[in-house]
Amino acid sequence: MASAVEELQKDLEEIKVLLEKVTRKRVRDALTAEKSKIETEIKNKMQQKSQRKAELLENEKPAAVVAPITTGYTVKISNYGWDQSDKFVKIYITLTGVHQVPTENVQVHFTERKKAENTRWDYLTQVEKECKEKEKPSYDTETDPSEGLMNVLKKIYEDGDDDMKRTINKAWVESREKQAKGDTEF
Repeated sequence: MASAVEELQKDLEEIKVLLEKVTRKRVRDALTAEKSKIETEIKNKMQQKSQRKAELLENEKPAAVVAPITTGYTVKISNYGWDQSDKFVKIYITLTGVHQVPTENVQVHFTERKKAENTRWDYLTQVEKECKEKEKPSYDTETDPSEGLMNVLKKIYEDGDDDMKRTINKAWVESREKQAKGDTEF
C-alpha cells in the first residue's frame, strides 16, 4: 500500500504533465496553485516523518507535541499598492498574520507577464485595464451623430440596473408613440 507522500508525489507528477499540455491561462493558474499546495503538503509530511524518526531515536516522550500545519493555502490578492520605474514594477501587499509564519513556509509564484520593455504601465492587471477601457466612451467621427447617441444609450442600458432599463424602455416607447402620432418636438 502506497504511503500518503507517495500518493501526493503521484498527484504532483500528473499535474506537471498536465501543465505541459494546458493552453488556457485560467486552467494553468489553477493547476499551478494546486501544484504549490501539493508541494507544501509533501514538504510538511516529510518534515513530520523526520521529526517522528528523531523522536523515536531520542526515546523522549514530550508532554505535548504540536503538529505543524500540514496544508498550505493560496491567497488571491485583491488589495494592493504598486509603483514602477523604467525597469521594475514594485507591488505592495498586506497579508494579515504573515509575519507569524516561518519564512521557508511562504511561497510566491508569479504567473503573469513581467515588465519586459522600458515603458510606463497605466494598469497593473488585465482586469483593471479592461474595466478602465470599458468605462471610456467610444466616439466614431465618421458615423451619424444620432447613431453615436444610440450607441451611448445602448451602453447605458446594457450596464444599467433594472430601474435604469425600465426608465429607458419607458422613454423609448413614449418616443415611438409620439412619432407615430406625428407629435414630434423637433
